[in-house]
Amino acid sequence: MEIAVIVGLVIVLMAVFVIAGYNSLVKARQRVRNAGSQIDVQIQRRFDLVESMQDMVKEYAEHESGVFENTAKLRTQWGNVHMPDDKMAIKEETDKLLHNLMAVVENYPEMKANQNYLMLQETLKESEQKTALARQIYNDSVTIYNTKIESFPSNLLARLFHFVPEPLFEADIQQGRK
Repeated sequence: MEIAVIVGLVIVLMAVFVIAGYNSLVKARQRVRNAGSQIDVQIQRRFDLVESMQDMVKEYAEHESGVFENTAKLRTQWGNVHMPDDKMAIKEETDKLLHNLMAVVENYPEMKANQNYLMLQETLKESEQKTALARQIYNDSVTIYNTKIESFPSNLLARLFHFVPEPLFEADIQQGRK
């Protein structure tokens, strides 16, 4: 009878361990997904701001159409990708586009002094800061999650339930860290 009680207790403890470990892995994975969604929100906001700035610049520079066409293309691509590496590549392309847009603005001093343009530029700067923070939170969440699925004993559950590592967002080394 004692052996049956001990075996029963061991089974209950193992079940509690499995349930708690599984739930911990699920929570960590959900934090990663949420953090990734926050990056999406900030990048989407950034696209909106770039388009607003672009519309303002269009009024001053009708002949700069190549810069403007790329925004729509990049925004469509952004909506169609789901992997962090692909999203990071599109973000880097958007950085280049924004740089080109700013170069166009340099040719129009009266626009640079426009109050609406200055407000939009400040809002874009704030958006960049929020995007950087969202990327940091995402990478922190991924690091915690990846550590859980690689650490003993949770790695046993991770393998059993097919939890896979998530990639980090990495800055383009040529562009430097944003």
